Amino acid sequence: MPSAYPTGSEIERIRAEYARRGREIPQDFYSWSRPVNQFFHCQTLRACVAALVREALFPLTGKTIVDIGCGSGEWLTEFIQWGARCADVGGIDLRPDKIEEARKRLPEANLHTGDARRLPFPSNSADLVSQFTVFTSILEPHFKKAVAAEMLRVLKPGGLILWYDFRFNNPSNSSVRGIKSEEIRTLFPGCRIHLRRVTLAPPVARFVVPITWIGALLLEKIPILRTHYLGAIRKTAI
Repeated sequence: MPSAYPTGSEIERIRAEYARRGREIPQDFYSWSRPVNQFFHCQTLRACVAALVREALFPLTGKTIVDIGCGSGEWLTEFIQWGARCADVGGIDLRPDKIEEARKRLPEANLHTGDARRLPFPSNSADLVSQFTVFTSILEPHFKKAVAAEMLRVLKPGGLILWYDFRFNNPSNSSVRGIKSEEIRTLFPGCRIHLRRVTLAPPVARFVVPITWIGALLLEKIPILRTHYLGAIRKTAI
């Protein structure tokens, strides 16, 4: 069955969607001055560190790391706080302006503007490859498979992919599509995959957190209200 989004047009669609978000989303919408964003960040950090500890990969001292869709380097900065050296982290993003911001923040990092289907990193070179809400922005199945294959190529045997992305579709945004556990397992065949449901549903969190942070923590305990997967995907060692 032919794809609804030929590869070239999928890249242009993603770029157009980023441009639309830049025009239409208020600049402070994701600002840390908003308590709900502090909540999301703290909870995601806790989940990521717990996953890395469980996988015996924390701290990240001496580890080589690649972040897919690295933006202006927010998660690479976190990885450095967790022990990685700036010279040992790298990333790629479609947006040249974001990569320029990342280079100012992380001048020694190995950063590239480009398409994640062709990663500019050597095979079997990274201890950790990460992606945060990148795959849900890709609608074309073959594109997702190509990116996943490149992530595995770059990853060392026995290395880890840290995955964080939506489980469900966003009813107010048809330009993103949730990814279920079955699809994740299809994207990374032969890997050992541990998935944990995390993140209080954003509409609920935006309402509750400004009123009561503790109430949001309690609601987050309800599985059906958690909208993302935090995944630890282990490449088979040779």
